[in-house]
Amino acid sequence: MRYLNKHSNALRRPYSLVLAMLIASVCMMEASGQIFPTFGGDRSGTSGFQFLKIPVDARGAAMGHTVGATATDASSLFWNPALASQSQGMQLGFSHTEYFADVRLEYIAFIYPLSRGGVSLGASVQTLNSGDMNVTTEFQPFGTGETFALSDLAASLTFSQRLTDLFSYGLTAKYVQESVAGISTETVVLDLGIFYRVGGTGAQMGVSIRNFGLDASPSGELERTVIGESIGVVETDFESMTPPTTFLLSVAYDVFQNRPSSDLSVSVQLSNPNDNVESWNVGAEYIWNGTLILRSGYRFGIEEYTTPSAGVGLMIPGLGPDIRFDYGFSRLERLGSIHRIGINVGL
Repeated sequence: MRYLNKHSNALRRPYSLVLAMLIASVCMMEASGQIFPTFGGDRSGTSGFQFLKIPVDARGAAMGHTVGATATDASSLFWNPALASQSQGMQLGFSHTEYFADVRLEYIAFIYPLSRGGVSLGASVQTLNSGDMNVTTEFQPFGTGETFALSDLAASLTFSQRLTDLFSYGLTAKYVQESVAGISTETVVLDLGIFYRVGGTGAQMGVSIRNFGLDASPSGELERTVIGESIGVVETDFESMTPPTTFLLSVAYDVFQNRPSSDLSVSVQLSNPNDNVESWNVGAEYIWNGTLILRSGYRFGIEEYTTPSAGVGLMIPGLGPDIRFDYGFSRLERLGSIHRIGINVGL
């Protein structure tokens, strides 16, 4: 892995240090409040905006969702905003995910480092679309001839600052909208994150809280058929939705250090969502000769994930900008396979 060698003078600014400590305190309070309870299964299905939990990039998915301390490319805006200021130069990323049942997830992100203060700004857009689905009723189980679609959107802005080459923090504000069958729900959520590199030991750690925000109330009208009634009932009153807040604790270690021809890193990540049980994930990434990348990972405690995830990457040297192509594969036992492709450009 490539590391920054220049120390920032941002520590001379007291307000930056105070803000970083505040973010760290919030992360730790969230961790202590959610890691110890053992009734996570009882929380299943208690939050909305589930598309925010789907990994957007091929690298993160291939490594078993363990990149919260190593994603220093455009995908950092999804995993941990503190990593945005650890990236080298401008980063531009595109990702496409072929999800289940012809559902498609798209992601585009951009990171721009400012010239002073170790500050980086980022922006990203994430969309999910189900395509047209048939409307069915009790009387017409094979379809009424009408269709509907599910459409999700998340647009975010990120601020990240590198206080030194060993420590950074970040904050993301995200506008989220979910629309289905004439019902629309929208809200604003925040991502908070910190990153710390343990000197020259090869170890590094990331802590983040993703999708933290207020409940959202759906709006719109939905007509449904009632057995025994000549006309349908129009529903206008809906329950509020809670964002899928997730606490992530990630640790990574470079096994091979100072080897020009190869690099091997291993990573472990604890994921603690507010609507399910905790899970531990492990992942590994091997880079050969700065060109070919092999990745794999496994998620423990997730019933459907019985097969390790895997992926490959290819870095194209000699073109000026750093260009990397990625492919990721994962499989759920009953739902099937997921394919992800992506490209990241370092300018």
